[in-house]
Amino acid sequence: MIEQSTVDRVMAAADIVDVVKDFVALRKAGASYKGLCPFHEDRTPSFIVTPAKGLCKCFACGAGGNAVKFVQMHEQLSWPEAIRYLARKYGIEVEERGVTDGQRERSREREALLVLNEWACEWFQTMLHDDPDGIAIGMSYFRSRGFRDDTIRKFQLGFCPDRRDAMSQAAVKAGYGERLLVNDEVTLQGTGLSFKNDKGGLTDRFRGRVMFPIHSVSGRVVGFGGRVLAKETKGVGQKYVNSPGSLIYSKSRELYGLYQAKQAIVKQDCCYLVEGYTDVISMHQSGVENVVASSGTALTEGQIALLHRFTGNVTLLYDGDEAGRHAALRGTDMLLSQGLNIKVLLLPEGEDPDSFARSHRGDEFRRYIARNEVDFIRFKTDILLKDSHGDPVKKAEAVADIVDSIAVIPDDILRQTYAHECAEQLQMAESVIVKAIRDRRSRSLLPRSAEAPPVQKESSERGSAQTDGPAQDTAATSSPNESGNRDSALTGRHELALAAAVIRWGGLSFPVSAEKEEANVTSFITDELATDGIVLSQPLCHRVFRLAEEMLAGEVPEQKAWVQRFLMSEDEAVAGFAEQVTSERHTLSQSQQQRLKPDEDSLHTIVPRLIYELKYVLISEQVKAIQQQIRKPETQADAEALQTLLADFRDLSAIQKEIGRTMGGRVMKK
Repeated sequence: MIEQSTVDRVMAAADIVDVVKDFVALRKAGASYKGLCPFHEDRTPSFIVTPAKGLCKCFACGAGGNAVKFVQMHEQLSWPEAIRYLARKYGIEVEERGVTDGQRERSREREALLVLNEWACEWFQTMLHDDPDGIAIGMSYFRSRGFRDDTIRKFQLGFCPDRRDAMSQAAVKAGYGERLLVNDEVTLQGTGLSFKNDKGGLTDRFRGRVMFPIHSVSGRVVGFGGRVLAKETKGVGQKYVNSPGSLIYSKSRELYGLYQAKQAIVKQDCCYLVEGYTDVISMHQSGVENVVASSGTALTEGQIALLHRFTGNVTLLYDGDEAGRHAALRGTDMLLSQGLNIKVLLLPEGEDPDSFARSHRGDEFRRYIARNEVDFIRFKTDILLKDSHGDPVKKAEAVADIVDSIAVIPDDILRQTYAHECAEQLQMAESVIVKAIRDRRSRSLLPRSAEAPPVQKESSERGSAQTDGPAQDTAATSSPNESGNRDSALTGRHELALAAAVIRWGGLSFPVSAEKEEANVTSFITDELATDGIVLSQPLCHRVFRLAEEMLAGEVPEQKAWVQRFLMSEDEAVAGFAEQVTSERHTLSQSQQQRLKPDEDSLHTIVPRLIYELKYVLISEQVKAIQQQIRKPETQADAEALQTLLADFRDLSAIQKEIGRTMGGRVMKK
């Protein structure tokens, strides 16, 4: 928890005009200042800053607040992150309490790595602009890509000379030790800017490469991408090299250009997703700023969750060749399963976003996108059916692939809409498509005796709400057939209710028996879920439980410090959810919100009921799925399969009734 004295110093130092001027051009208007609102498309200045009150407000869209609130909104930061942002701006040391020595040391280590990366970023820029090789080689490359000086500065592009240890020696001279420079693959300590050579000396990881700094959402440099130049490529290995995974950098959780693009994404309520660094930079330079890159890798759950914070609309921009088409197909299902609206645009043959942006103005590029982007169903239909004419088997395979994509969409109405469009484009009866989608989804709900050997038991041995090490969300992102009901929005809300309880009371204990035997809230929930082999489907829930268990492993913080640890989490999704939960603005149902009142004396009632409600919903959906399976003609014709399903139905129905009785017959459904 940030000390109140630190907050007071930050609030006293943060001049509202000075803070807003970093992002908005202001002009004097009497005792106030006026400018274009950064939170909506403002044509006439409607954003007013009042120094006497220390406040700002847009009289068109209503956005505003004090300096901290402005930074939160503009930079998409949590309250603790905004305080730290302003503390850095005004040179104020942030004092914290309620954290263990280990947590404090880890925080210091992270900050040291960030400071070193920022130093390295400046050093690479200096080399690009002042070093003879930087000018002759690095700057020539950027000029050949058509990058202007303002663009180069905006993205902090740089150059690392092709001298074995030039950067390493400069870093050591500046006071940064080997421990920070060299990455440890086990502990993830160190930036990886250098590595040990055979003689035990330091060698620059990025020597002879132009540099692309990778920024976090808040603008800190967390890593680098380095590209070897074309004429130097032979014999040096990969064209692009990235920083290794560390305490501050995980490639699977970063999107290149998001820091520079986030405001444009929010304003446009749309994001263009491309593959490479130069695609992002060229599009920015042409005037299309709501664009980010996955850095040439397949999309990950972490990247999608990060993107979803800013918009629900994504257009995939890929090269018009075969590789581009396959890349677009790979990305759609994962995005759809997270509830995003997806469109696809394949550029003309021989073009990529970089080259297309260099030959078109921003307004031309936007018009081209608007005219040519297509819904993912049309895109996938055109691609998969292209070579299947006259071949019923290939067409059936293509239809199955399209149905699989629609089946992962969590929203019922959107899924039905896509089913209708799919039927029209495929010229098939809509009832056939709907039935196929239902069957795909039902298969994920069936008990293991009707499907496949249980995979859940293996996961439950290590706890139902945790994962280990860097994999982070491996269990959380398991496929439907691996973890039961994965698509139900209702189930997700119940899981989030448990995560909310852990954030609020996870370090507390409550009586679980007449003899006053006590159990910790977090441990009680994880044990109950593990006993029944329930694996939570929400990645966010896994991360909440993991942080809670880390705190339980040490000296458990007192209640306020416990909550503050979630609010201060480096995992921005966890911090954001914690802020919603503790400010009563989360999107759980009204009945859940009423029960999640801050009444510590009622934990013995609240916590078990939340678990029972999740179990009831899971079993209800399994019962419904079995009923659907039993009605099928093929099941009716298979006596053995029918008997197995009927036995499962009886068992689950009995459990369902027992849970209902335990809960007093009042089961929350919405």
